[in-house]
Amino acid sequence: MSSRRTLLAIGFLLFGASFAFAAEKGPFKPAAFADAQAAGAMILIDVHAPWCPTCRAQEPILKKLEALPQFDKLKVFVVDFDSQKDALRALGARQQSTLIVFKGAREVGRSVGETDPAAIAALLDKTQ
Repeated sequence: MSSRRTLLAIGFLLFGASFAFAAEKGPFKPAAFADAQAAGAMILIDVHAPWCPTCRAQEPILKKLEALPQFDKLKVFVVDFDSQKDALRALGARQQSTLIVFKGAREVGRSVGETDPAAIAALLDKTQ
């Protein structure tokens, strides 16, 4: 993301904005993930656990970013850390609060435990 776009994203996160845009979000399903990869989609994998305080801190940040126009085509797959162990192994995710971004079939970034809005915005921008 250019520094200007990063600043705009941070401004929207801090001061709020309402958009008609929204990323497509749903539970992780291997076939849907494979289809999105084959289509060359912008993809975020969100490894989440409902009991995780870091995951809860990431939620509002991700929600605001997913509403930004530049992420309206983002496909978000939420992996349940407690029940989707096969997905965790396939993705190489070892703990909850892991965010993994793909540009099509290619992984372009990952973070674990990140709660800084600017860092998460920069991570998501790698999908573009």
